[in-house]
Amino acid sequence: MPIVREPLDPKISMWYFLAFYLRFWREKMGLSLTQCGEIMGVTRGTVSNFEAGRRRLQDDHARALDRHFGTGLLFQLLLWFARMAHDPNWGKQLVKYEQEAALIKTYHGQVIPLALQTDEYTWAYVQTSTRKDFEAAMERRVARKRSFFGRGDDVEMWATLDESVLAREVGGPRVMKAQLEHLLATSDLPQFSIRIVPFKSGAHIGVDGSLQVLSLESRDIAYSGAQNGGRLIEAPGEVRELSVMFDRIGAKALSEEGSREIIKRYLESYE
Repeated sequence: MPIVREPLDPKISMWYFLAFYLRFWREKMGLSLTQCGEIMGVTRGTVSNFEAGRRRLQDDHARALDRHFGTGLLFQLLLWFARMAHDPNWGKQLVKYEQEAALIKTYHGQVIPLALQTDEYTWAYVQTSTRKDFEAAMERRVARKRSFFGRGDDVEMWATLDESVLAREVGGPRVMKAQLEHLLATSDLPQFSIRIVPFKSGAHIGVDGSLQVLSLESRDIAYSGAQNGGRLIEAPGEVRELSVMFDRIGAKALSEEGSREIIKRYLESYE
């Protein structure tokens, strides 16, 4: 007999609430996974992933469900609230999206992005965190880096960094020297574009925090960083705003060649 999973707990997050009601209505109407998939134009497996929280409904899916079930705007409104609400599982979902993205555009003003960090640099930041299990935290971050580089040229990264990232000595001179060498070497790889926003560029909107825009096969999603966490953004309009913000920060940055030169200048201070 096939394994029947328990429904997700709808009290955990709005995304789980949406997945719970998708299954509730499907079973209420006596539909199989395949039949429900035909309504939304997706496969049986995709519906199963929706209900298990492994994938997320999109606007066209919600409209199709409301139209078929006669639920007015129920699924469309649940989707809207899910996108607007804090999701306690956003970190895991972000990692999943990073593994699917063909292009990652990222801005950081305080720290070198994880994918571009040496393990020693990563460890220095792990030790400053409030997490109790440093080893487990380090293992997760290293696994995330390896997953990114394991994709080879299937994924590109456009990284814009504030000069303060280069100026901040993390882990001591030896660690920072190795990190700058690694950043310089990575900047020569064809799948990477690394640009630096110099101090002399003056004020810019990047001081509000880090951000990422990830281009998936059929849509873009974004991440906005903040103290004590961040927020995963899936609403198309807000994602576009973050993408424009990334471009505006980039307008203040040096060229790729100019950025390599400034990295070299900081590296020379450790010679």
